[in-house]
Amino acid sequence: MTPTLDVPTLDDRITGSLLGAAVGDALGGPVEGYTPQQILERHGGRVTGIVRPWNGDGWRTARPIAPYHKGDGHVTDDTLMTHALIRVYEKVRGHLDAYAVADFLVPELMGAPVWIPELEAEALPLQRIFLAEKWLVARLHYGHVDPREAGDGNIVNCGAAMYMAPVGLVNAAHPAAAYAEALDVAGAHQSSYGREAAGVFAAAVAAACAPGATPRTVVDTVLSLAKDGTRSAIEAVAEVAARHTDFESALAPLRTAVAPFDTVGPDYRSPSLGARRPSRLHAIEELPIALGMLLVGEGDYRRTVLGSVNYGRDCDSIATMAGAIVGALHGESAVPADWAKRVAEASRLDLHAPAAALARVTREVFAQDEEARRAHEAAFATLTSADR
Repeated sequence: MTPTLDVPTLDDRITGSLLGAAVGDALGGPVEGYTPQQILERHGGRVTGIVRPWNGDGWRTARPIAPYHKGDGHVTDDTLMTHALIRVYEKVRGHLDAYAVADFLVPELMGAPVWIPELEAEALPLQRIFLAEKWLVARLHYGHVDPREAGDGNIVNCGAAMYMAPVGLVNAAHPAAAYAEALDVAGAHQSSYGREAAGVFAAAVAAACAPGATPRTVVDTVLSLAKDGTRSAIEAVAEVAARHTDFESALAPLRTAVAPFDTVGPDYRSPSLGARRPSRLHAIEELPIALGMLLVGEGDYRRTVLGSVNYGRDCDSIATMAGAIVGALHGESAVPADWAKRVAEASRLDLHAPAAALARVTREVFAQDEEARRAHEAAFATLTSADR
């Protein structure tokens, strides 16, 4: 009798993905915005785990990070937004769209205090999120803009993509559905290639949940869905990544590959005049690099996420995306338990509860989809009965 392969369950993949994303976020936070060379000099080598803030005990006042305590295992706004979206799924208990962002996510940001690790205080998420996420409140709550169009005019960045893992997980093993749902959700937040990246990242997470998925099948799947500059950027990065299995040798080539599509420019903290504007030719940097590191690391969590972290620039979001995909591929066991424990304790967050909640919702949504599919099949059979 042929032995059964140890295939991660749905619950295990959801836990692995969300845990993997949070740990990647926490590892990348303290070196966000710096170059690989600066990271090397600051830490006397590559980052190999959880590190202290860049400015040590001076984090409260040291620019440009102040007043955020990035480091010591603290998650950032990537994880806060991901968990907020999960709470929206808990309320809706169905597929989400741009109106769900207006009706449920915005009130979460404005009126539901949570523990903010970087502030070391309980506060409203609105008091921590970046300007591109505050746009949701300005446009939807105060501006009463049509949610499907509210993302127009916002800076185009990874802000919508960074928290779309739950959309991929709710649509586990159905990347096309994840892509479509994330595009709808992200329409309230972003436009252009920022919105496209949200759809593609959700599709990548969904593709990683498919039994037998590999880093290569994930990339091939998203390439079948991605459009315009996002597709071109992923192709370029994937081609380079295929030639490397060590992230150290891949750091510079991957940056060179994505640079023509990245509008921010070589100095991450001093964006070019054309930065973050809508374009069909460009892409955010974070998602292609996360997928590139997935290939370089061959789906191994440590290699993939540490490559993402040491890449620098917006590396907390890169590592969040890469960690979410690897966790979905292999389940919770892929994420180093000591890292997960330290991040949960340092951030004062239960990282397993959101996963359990989302797993319950995912099963409910699948049951709803199955019922709707059967109703459609029955209706279509009746419509075509005369053709038989």
